[in-house]
Amino acid sequence: MTSPLYAELLLVVTVVLAASTDLISRRIPNRLLMLCGLGAIGLHLAGPHPTAHLLTALGGAATGLAVFLPLYLLRGMAAGDVKLLATAGLFLSPREVLWLAVLTVCAGGVMGLAVLLWRGRWRDAWRNVATLLRPWWMRLAGVHLAPEALPKGSVGNLPYGLAIASATLFFLAQRHC
Repeated sequence: MTSPLYAELLLVVTVVLAASTDLISRRIPNRLLMLCGLGAIGLHLAGPHPTAHLLTALGGAATGLAVFLPLYLLRGMAAGDVKLLATAGLFLSPREVLWLAVLTVCAGGVMGLAVLLWRGRWRDAWRNVATLLRPWWMRLAGVHLAPEALPKGSVGNLPYGLAIASATLFFLAQRHC
């Protein structure tokens, strides 16, 4: 088994364990991410071009952090999800992390729609979206309107580690097809 294959195997183990704990406890353990991140760095250092691979890995991690950090700051995502994408970035190039983020958002969107339909909260979600967008629509018409409180509060949250894991597994499978 080559070093890239070990790295992919460690990435699969990382995202599957993170998704499992996120589903069970709605938390992604920092220890898991730290150990897997250190494993990724060790694998890069043991490879044929350690400096180049390490720089690519750090670029991937920085890209993952930069893509999801704004969502965390807007309270749309938990810190563990941001750290999971950054950890996955240690195994991928910055370009691949961007693709992974797009796939993750798509997987999260599908999961979100499924949860809304399952729980019967579609109308509440639509009212919340309309309330959030109303000040923007009014601003386009030249009327300044202060943001309003959501009429129904949050209609649910998702274990986004599952979306990241699903997207990662899909991405890796596409790599080998």
